[in-house]
Amino acid sequence: MDNALQTIQNIIGWEGWTLAWYLVWFSVVVLWLSLVFWTLKDARKRIEDGLITAVAVATSLVFPFIGTLVYTILRPPEYLVDVRERELEMRAVEMELSAVRACPNCREPVREDYIACPKCRKALRHVCPACERPLECSWKICPYCTTDVIATPGASSVTEVSLR
Repeated sequence: MDNALQTIQNIIGWEGWTLAWYLVWFSVVVLWLSLVFWTLKDARKRIEDGLITAVAVATSLVFPFIGTLVYTILRPPEYLVDVRERELEMRAVEMELSAVRACPNCREPVREDYIACPKCRKALRHVCPACERPLECSWKICPYCTTDVIATPGASSVTEVSLR
């Protein structure tokens, strides 16, 4: 029994434990500083305001591990690059949809290939007598088959209208 207690006492009294504790504390400090650096890099990608970024980093620095956890919970869900890309895509779609063809008589939206307005029956185009493709009323010749076209009286061209 004395031999077992002596062995335990030798293990506890070993000078290598000091080095082991220093290595553990060094690893914890390196992990903490790595989390502070990660918070800084992530906050710059997600937050435009420099003050909020500084507060996030300071919280991570002052409150080890907990500050980074709080930042991770409260951070914006998207990167700024993704937000800007989505806004540009939405603007492009809005611009594409803003210019819609409309009937000059009733302002009803009409498709590109309509010959007459389905709502008011106004002639929007006429058909080429040779190839039977839709032609603008102002055209003098069919661009598809080069047939001369006689303008139809009373028909007007389709106008571009903004839906705003």
